[in-house]
Amino acid sequence: MMEPISYTNYSWSYQGIDGAVSSQELRQARVILQNELQELLSASLSPIEWYQTVNELHDRIARKAVELCIQGMVEEGFGQPPVPYAFIVFGSSGREEATLWSDQDNGMIISDTPHEGKEEYFAQLGQRITDMLEELGYAKCEGKVMCSEPLWRKTLASWKQQLADWSSDLNWEPVRNLIIASDMRFVAGEQSLAEEWITIFYEQFRLVPELSDAVLRNTVKHKATLNVLGRVVTERFGEHAGGFDVKYGLYIPLVNSARYLALQHGIKESSTLKRMERLTSLEAVPFTLLDACQRAFLAALNFRRSTPVVIQGDLQHSSGFLDEKQMKQKQIHYELRDTLGLVRRVHRALQRQLRFAERRRP
Repeated sequence: MMEPISYTNYSWSYQGIDGAVSSQELRQARVILQNELQELLSASLSPIEWYQTVNELHDRIARKAVELCIQGMVEEGFGQPPVPYAFIVFGSSGREEATLWSDQDNGMIISDTPHEGKEEYFAQLGQRITDMLEELGYAKCEGKVMCSEPLWRKTLASWKQQLADWSSDLNWEPVRNLIIASDMRFVAGEQSLAEEWITIFYEQFRLVPELSDAVLRNTVKHKATLNVLGRVVTERFGEHAGGFDVKYGLYIPLVNSARYLALQHGIKESSTLKRMERLTSLEAVPFTLLDACQRAFLAALNFRRSTPVVIQGDLQHSSGFLDEKQMKQKQIHYELRDTLGLVRRVHRALQRQLRFAERRRP
């Protein structure tokens, strides 16, 4: 787990989170710390350092939320967890790339240790955790990737069967779920369960070689961001007209590319930057491709935290779009265009790889 970062003349403290005894106190601690973090955007703080601190903040809040939910169940007579469990995260949290306004993406692994009523206990706990996180300002996942959902809350044995089922069906939805699962990261509970889960997950790619190509087919699909003249494609209609979708136009294509390359080479890191670092150390991918990917991704992180923020209920929210006013700033526009040029290079290289893989298929 990353240690809190200290800055000159600045002391970062998580005392408000660690000492919270209610969801109200925990929410207030989040509000205070997120406001301080937003102010650090204008300080001499690199995007990587900023994201490290933001994600440490989210992890601590999640761990405290789990603790408070279990405490509530004890007080109401349900008792402590009857068997070991692991609270895990997916999505941007799994990759340690969540912004201050990211929503929930989480799940749970439950020990196979026999105990009557354990699934009912964790169903109740999972619902309480997602409800409390929502109360703390983490919107529920629209895709329902949450530990309140049976699909993402399973015993280790059931997870093994689920991962095998997804791996044996190379249609879009099962592969999409497998891709979501690939970003899993442990946050609270029994870490050994998460480690066993990871071993099971990567075993699927050894057992089903066609999985890599299925992930690649998913990876090369993304919205057009540069037109044939090399100009940035902005939104034409709606509330974001004239703006640019940083998340799906820039950030996600790079996340998907790095994830595919990591899965192809058996790299078990969940962080995009760590995946790129491992790919570099293994010399598994041409340097020019990885260099383009890394430079574009660092720019994407910066753009992502630079989108306009609004305050709703004391908490920060962002649409994930650079607005029309920002797009008219020459520096932003030029940097975005150059970064998208790098993304296009990476995307075309993966398209060529997919065409080659499809020609190889019998």
